[in-house]
Amino acid sequence: MFSKKQTSEWVRKSFAYLFLSIGALMMAIPFLWMVSTSLKPAGSEFEFPPQWIPTNFDWSNYSFVLLESDIVQGFFNTLLVILLPCLVGLFTSALAAYAFGRMQFPAKNLLFTLLLATMMIPGVVTMIPTFILFKNIGWIDSWLPLIVPGMFGAAAAVFLLRQFFMTIPKELEDAAKVDGMNPFQTFIRIILPLSKPALITQGLLGFLAGYNDYLGPLIYINTPEKFTLQLVLASFQGFYTSQWTYIMAGSVLALIPTLLLFFFSQKYFVEGITLTGMKG
Repeated sequence: MFSKKQTSEWVRKSFAYLFLSIGALMMAIPFLWMVSTSLKPAGSEFEFPPQWIPTNFDWSNYSFVLLESDIVQGFFNTLLVILLPCLVGLFTSALAAYAFGRMQFPAKNLLFTLLLATMMIPGVVTMIPTFILFKNIGWIDSWLPLIVPGMFGAAAAVFLLRQFFMTIPKELEDAAKVDGMNPFQTFIRIILPLSKPALITQGLLGFLAGYNDYLGPLIYINTPEKFTLQLVLASFQGFYTSQWTYIMAGSVLALIPTLLLFFFSQKYFVEGITLTGMKG
């Protein structure tokens, strides 16, 4: 026989797992429908009642997307656009986070508050002024507007990394000072190696943000040869007709790198998300 406390705990966990299972199923349904549609012949995606498992798997959708479209070139264009902002921007964000979290200087709290305030400004507010600026310096129809700003870091990354840096014992920095290290050497040799979970988490979030960005490339890039992956996928959708089987096949292929990236880094991702909120 279970005690009253064990019974209530069992009921609580049962409801929690049931709720999480329903939520996971709701999240999985669009993905499963995308995979199902990508394997259907053109024109059968709107059949009613919906057919979750196609009668005949049409793999020609994938061969067309891979061989006839520009999705491979769009994938490599996307990597060119996001790798530098992701790597360099992560380093500059970490530098700023270290300064705000571990160093003392005048008006530190005021500057940090102003930095956080920039996160409250909607992107649409700065969209037109930013476009005019890049147009005046001749960066339109190039990848520079998508690369250069991201290399200076992001306010959200600075905030989360600062939270993580503040959990590192101060004694480690004191020991580094005794050994003759300056602040930059302490940052490189002590702080960064201990911050692997937070850095991987922010790198992953930055990669996903750049990988899925559609509006930025749409605004600044005009030449089809420079299209990123999201623009290539959008090109399957025309004014009068949309090739949904091709769109879904391309979306499945575009999803594979992000799934692999998360699969191999999920341990650090979960750990980084958990630890960044431990200290204010």
